[in-house]
Amino acid sequence: MANDTSRAVIFDIDGVLIDSYRPHLESWDVIARELGQRVTREQFAAGFGRTSKDIIKLWWSDVLGEAMTDERVAELDERKEAAYREVVARTKPVMPGAVELIDALHAAGFRLAVGSSGPPANVDLSLKLLDREAKFSARVTGKDVTRGKPDPQVFLIAAERLGVEPARCAVIEDAPAGVAAANAAGMASIGLLGTTDAAGLKAAKLVVKLLSNLAPSVIERLLP
Repeated sequence: MANDTSRAVIFDIDGVLIDSYRPHLESWDVIARELGQRVTREQFAAGFGRTSKDIIKLWWSDVLGEAMTDERVAELDERKEAAYREVVARTKPVMPGAVELIDALHAAGFRLAVGSSGPPANVDLSLKLLDREAKFSARVTGKDVTRGKPDPQVFLIAAERLGVEPARCAVIEDAPAGVAAANAAGMASIGLLGTTDAAGLKAAKLVVKLLSNLAPSVIERLLP
């Protein structure tokens, strides 16, 4: 793979680069109302970091019953994500410190990637809002994986596309499932507080309150 000096940072998008909590909650509520259901905040928080299709099956398998076909799940998933993009495009909820951290890491020579379970259109929109597409050498979306987090597949694919050994990669995540995926990939996991409290991120190698608490030198110290 790459030489020993290569190092990388892989960003989750939801809750890390984009403050997506409210847009996702609003878009899930749209689908829930169509099914005559409601989404509680506790239910929503528990699903953070998982794919939309997995969440639909988890929450509404009993409601859909025999109608829980792959086609039906895909239809609900597409409508949910379209509603999400409408909210994000309108509100532009870029996370504080995201652009500055991306710029600092790129200037320091880190290779950058995004590793998200979301659809390509969501990832494209997020990077467009950040206006930093050119600084990311790789992107992995839900279309590239067959197994969602906490499986490490998304991050291992990102490392392969970057040409950097997993041990030389740090992952910034806000969800327990994402931290577990990073750890399973053999990467340095960084938990960002916000959608999850410190107890939920205790498995991370480092937990920070804000992206501004991170710097290239801080991340470098986490890598072998």
